[in-house]
Amino acid sequence: MTTPRPTSSRRTRSRANGDGTVYQRKDSRWEAAGYILAPGNTRKRIRVYGTTRKDALAKLTEKIAASNLGLPVAAADITVSAYLMYWLNGIAVHQVRENTHTRYAACVRLHLNPGLGTKKLARLTARDVRTFLDRLRVACQCCAQGRDTDRRSCCTIGQCCNKRLSPLTVTYVHSVLKSALEHAVREDDLPRNVARNIKTPAPRPRRFKPFTASEARQFLHAASGDRLHALYELALRTGLRKGELLGLHWEDLDLDSGTASIHRSLQRTPTGGLTILHTKTRASERRIALPTECINSLKTHQELQQEEREAAGTGWTDTGLVFATPTGRPLDPTNLTRRFRRLLHHAQLRTIRFHDLRHSTATLLLEQGIDLVVIKELLGHAHIGVTAGVYAHVRLRLQRHAIDTLGNALGQSDDAPDDPPTAAVVR
Repeated sequence: MTTPRPTSSRRTRSRANGDGTVYQRKDSRWEAAGYILAPGNTRKRIRVYGTTRKDALAKLTEKIAASNLGLPVAAADITVSAYLMYWLNGIAVHQVRENTHTRYAACVRLHLNPGLGTKKLARLTARDVRTFLDRLRVACQCCAQGRDTDRRSCCTIGQCCNKRLSPLTVTYVHSVLKSALEHAVREDDLPRNVARNIKTPAPRPRRFKPFTASEARQFLHAASGDRLHALYELALRTGLRKGELLGLHWEDLDLDSGTASIHRSLQRTPTGGLTILHTKTRASERRIALPTECINSLKTHQELQQEEREAAGTGWTDTGLVFATPTGRPLDPTNLTRRFRRLLHHAQLRTIRFHDLRHSTATLLLEQGIDLVVIKELLGHAHIGVTAGVYAHVRLRLQRHAIDTLGNALGQSDDAPDDPPTAAVVR
């Protein structure tokens, strides 16, 4: 009679076929391995790691579940080009706006794929990224993209026009690559983000020239007879963005209490055309107080729109927008820019961007001594550091006033009593 062998309590339950394997490594980490669907309709064996058996098993189960649904999972031995396409179409498309995804795709197509696309993802090094960025800074884009053979695309044919990328664009390309590789690290396809180890020089901020107080008064006077007078009033007196102005609905306004709720924006997307979207960030959703001048101009604009509605009759499209075409349809942002430039020309004012009206609002408020926190809330910035960084410039008049104030303090006679010492820290 044979005695059955005692079952060891340390033996683990065997896993079903296709579930993969899980075991502990000599370095005490847990490793799980299994087969998943990879790009090209092939199956690849992948390995994931975790500090505990449960952690490693959960990562493997997540990848196998996605594979069973037919979703390809990136593997470290694919090329950078293949991984970027996986990241664009499987990850970024669900995380960013359509226009942002379009810019990502253009960045990948024009710069990242030609420069790094053929390299293996697992073998990409920080030196490769730095060499790529250095080459990108000095390369003529017309020559690199083959546009020097078409007169419509390049100003010279058969010659180098030295059309180089701006430092801001190079920084943007670097940030897109960092975002893609960061996701590879989160999915355990890479041990570290090599692009994050590269430091690019910070580009100089774009110089803008906002309106002075006299120019702002001249602009408002010239816009008083324009059909969109209320829009220009709002833009200059509240600092609303162009998309926020064009996405404003009448239900967002409370003209009796003099407030406006900002939570929508009009944007043109490649697939949907003119579309009403949520504001870009949570901080952009805000409630602002309306100046008396804006309330009066909005009431006048409401009466004008009612007359246009009656004149259009059955041709009126009821979108509920405050600023619309004479038939009620959304205003195209590009057409608004053209109207704005014509208004500047007729008013004999220097040409500025429409967005510079927003800069003018903040700068004029800053000159009046308004606190940065109030300006931040009005503009809808996520952090006060953004407000302080963008409007770090101080006009010459403010500098002169500060220097004169210091001069008066230093010019006091020795007999004048000194102020009591304070413990304030100058930051």
